[in-house]
Order: sequence, then structure tokens, then C-alpha cells
Amino acid sequence: MDMLWSGWGDPARATPLPDTVIGLLRDLLGVTPREAGPVTLEEVAVPEPRLASAAHRALAEALGGEDHVRTDPETRIRHTRGKSTPDLLRIRHGDITDIPAAVLFPAGHDEVLAVLRVCAEQRLSVVPFGGGTSVVGGLAPGRQGTFVALDLRRMDALLALDPVSRTATLQPGLRAPQAEALLAAHGFTLGHFPQSYEWATIGGFAATRSSGQASAGYGRFDEMVLSLTLATPEGTLDTGRAPRSAAGPDLRQLVLGSEGAFGVITSVTVRIRPLPQARLYEGWRFDSFEEGAAALRRLAQDGPRPTVLRLSDETETLVGLAQPDAIGSGAPRSAGCTAVAGYEGTEEDTAYRRERAAAVLRACGGTPLGEGPGRRWVHGRYSAPYLRDSLLDAGALAETLETATFWSKIPGLYTAVRDALTATLTEAGTPPLVMCHISHVYENGASLYFTVVSAQGDGDPVAHWTRAKHAANEAILAAGGTISHHHGVGTDHRDWYLREAGPLGADALRAVKRCLDPAGVLSPGVLLPAD
Repeated sequence: MDMLWSGWGDPARATPLPDTVIGLLRDLLGVTPREAGPVTLEEVAVPEPRLASAAHRALAEALGGEDHVRTDPETRIRHTRGKSTPDLLRIRHGDITDIPAAVLFPAGHDEVLAVLRVCAEQRLSVVPFGGGTSVVGGLAPGRQGTFVALDLRRMDALLALDPVSRTATLQPGLRAPQAEALLAAHGFTLGHFPQSYEWATIGGFAATRSSGQASAGYGRFDEMVLSLTLATPEGTLDTGRAPRSAAGPDLRQLVLGSEGAFGVITSVTVRIRPLPQARLYEGWRFDSFEEGAAALRRLAQDGPRPTVLRLSDETETLVGLAQPDAIGSGAPRSAGCTAVAGYEGTEEDTAYRRERAAAVLRACGGTPLGEGPGRRWVHGRYSAPYLRDSLLDAGALAETLETATFWSKIPGLYTAVRDALTATLTEAGTPPLVMCHISHVYENGASLYFTVVSAQGDGDPVAHWTRAKHAANEAILAAGGTISHHHGVGTDHRDWYLREAGPLGADALRAVKRCLDPAGVLSPGVLLPAD
């Protein structure tokens, strides 16, 4: 099943907001429904595909037949851009200016190589497409001209599993639930559960340095990758042949996070873990975000580290976004900050870590709330994107952004981003609700994940949000944060990423691009400006 073309996920799971929430949006933020609702799929005016006949024939030959080169309107619409709020606002109003001329469906590494050679010869831009969940403009080329989308869904196999070494080799088109089911049949799990879990793919996880909600226990996806294969217009790059190596710089790091700009990932070998015997999640309350962050730091630095560890600030706790399935239930004003700690593993290890972590959390001022908040968080952990669709339907602007820094800089970064978003949107006449949580912790620092809700304003809501996002990006760099912790760079973050990398770092990236993609056809505008 494909995702909703104009929103997130399974259309059957989309639910309207309760009247109480709509009333709060109106009374507190001045949100009013827009006069014109979303267009239907049939109302979208789709231009004829501008794919030259010679290129079409060559691509069909590379893919083994015409069936794997699709140019029908619906397929092309479903591969137009990703799922950021600006992406959705545009497509909901019929704007498909970034529509691909064709969608290609390769069956394996050799076919991907053949397609990339054709695209380089024809000077035809190509954008790899996994689950379509990018929220940073990673699926729309940053230059004008004809391009094709390379959909990897036919490459969805578990190629190998080594139970002795605890490794698995997966194809890039595997969606995360499929991968988990295949591994579970052998008694293993990957343990990677980002909010996009239901739709995102293995290749996308590697290409964007994804981080799952259980990263405190299982690690980020880039930490799981042991080797991978990359198809480029110039040939094949194989990286990684041992768990660790001192044989020069680690070429895996060139591919991880490259977002399709250097090549197409066609297989990934990852570490796997035994399926946990026990899973337990519970809630804790802290008087303030500062107090809760100090408690998370203690666990991250000195242990024991839970598998899941997250903390919502006062606003997010009050609204109820810490438990997305309970939005609008009315948290008390003394709610403070809610933390969720989750434990997975053997029965003995889970009980041991829970007991020791509870002692640390209590010593840091935490009050136990029992397993109820933990269970509600698990139940609603993938619900927030559906909630965003409902907010857009109600006329609100809703978007997220994230960053990370060292523990000592967390307070300043938190304040700087909140102030930038609040000031910019208030000045534009749409005072926002700005919420934040910590969801990924490390010994030396943590991530901050912000959710912003406001009225859409009287003019162009995309331009309205873009001004606020730019202000937040500037605040992130000024406060010493990274421009992205796990959403990636795409085209939306590119200019700030290049400032973060510095002039020499940017030149090094351009040199890699010239080596692997001299014609510049791969994801132009992603990571680096298009030529």
C-alpha cells in the first residue's frame, strides 16, 4: 500500500481533531479554517511527461521492460516531493511543479547501475525514492529540468543473515516493518524505530543517518551499519569488510548521510540483536525541563542507560503531545515535565536496569508515574504525523525541526530556538505554541526536537513558515547546534549545512561528488548546490 498522496501514512488512520481542540486552536492561536480545502487527486492538473523517446527506450531496456518505467499521472504525483509541511501545503493545493517525468522500478544492483549510466549519458537527473518520508526537501531536485524518480520498492529482500556474527544484509527498498518481520522469523531485531518507522526504508535510514526512538539502547542507524554497497554512474563502491578497521579513513562515512547525492545504496549489512524477552515503559515527572534534562544526562553519562529515554518540556507535557493518542485530554497545569523511560532485553537485565535507573531518577527529583504514561507513549509513538494532517485540515500550521549539541549548550540552544520561532511568528501576526522534547541522548550531549503550531497567516503559508524556519536555523548555528540530528540536510538545510561544514569541508564534498557523479545527475541540489 502507498502512503496518502497528499498527507501522511494510511488514509484509514487519519482522524479529525476533537471539537475541544479546534476550539482551543481558535481561541488561543487564532486558527481559522481556510476557505479552500485540499484538492482531490483527480483535480490535480498533471503535465505531460517530458521524457525524450531515446531516454525512455534506454531506461526501459536497462530495467528489462516498459512495465518498470511508469509515466501515468497518479504514479508521478505519488513521487512528488516528500512529507514536510511545505511539501504537503503545496500538494494539497495542486502544486506539482516538482513532479518527475517518470518513475523507475529497478530489481537489483545491476539494474540501478544501468539506469545511472543512462541518466548520466542523457543528462537526466535522478532522485532515489524509498518510503517518501523526507521532511527536508530531499526528494525534489534543486534545479529546473526533467528528472526521474528511482523507486527501490522491488529491492526488498533479506539477502543474508549470520546468526553467529549477528549481522544481516538487507536491500534498500525494505520498509522497516518488513525488515523487522523478516528478522523476527530468525529471532532477531534491528531495534530501529523512528517516527517514520511504518513507511521509511532501510536505504533511507542509511542515506539520512536516521536515529530511532530506541537509540539510547540500540544506537543510531549509522552506528548499526557494518558495510554497504553504493551504485554510482562511475561504477560500484563497496565499503566495510570487518566490524572495525584501521585501513585508512572509513569510506562508509562518505555514504552514510549522503542522501542520494553520491550514489544509490543497493544493500546494507547491519548488526542485529536478539528479540527482547521483556519490554517495559514507564513515566516520570520532573518539576522543570532543566531538572529533567539533568536527570537524563546522569543516566546517559553514568548509567544505567534505558533503551528509550525521552523528556517533554512543560508546554509539550501540558498539551499532551508526550502521549499523542491523548491530545486534548487536558493535562493539569501542575503537570511539570513528563519523561518516558523504556527497557528492553532479557527479563533479568530489564529488571536490573529499571531498578538502578529508578534510583537515579528519584535522586534527581523525579516522581514515578507508573507504566500508564509509558504504555500510552508506545501506543501513540507513530501518531504525530497523522495529527499534523488533522491540524492542517483545521487551518493550523504545524511543523517540526530538530538539532543537537553538547550538554553544556543545551539550555542556551533550547532558549535560542524557542525565542527565534516565537518572535518571528508573533511578529507576523500568528503567535505560536512551541513545544520541545529530548529524545536521543549521548554521553556528551543530546538532541532537541521542536514542534510548532500556529495559525497559517493571511498570505502564503509556505512563505510564512519558511521565514520562521530560517530564523530557527540561524539561531541553531549561532547557539552551537548542528543543523540536523536525524532529519538530514536535503535542500532545506543545505545552505546552513555548508556553513557548518566550512569552505574547505564543502570543497571536499564537491570533490567527492565530481568523482562519483561527474555529470551531476544524482539528487541535484541535495547537500550541495546544483551546478
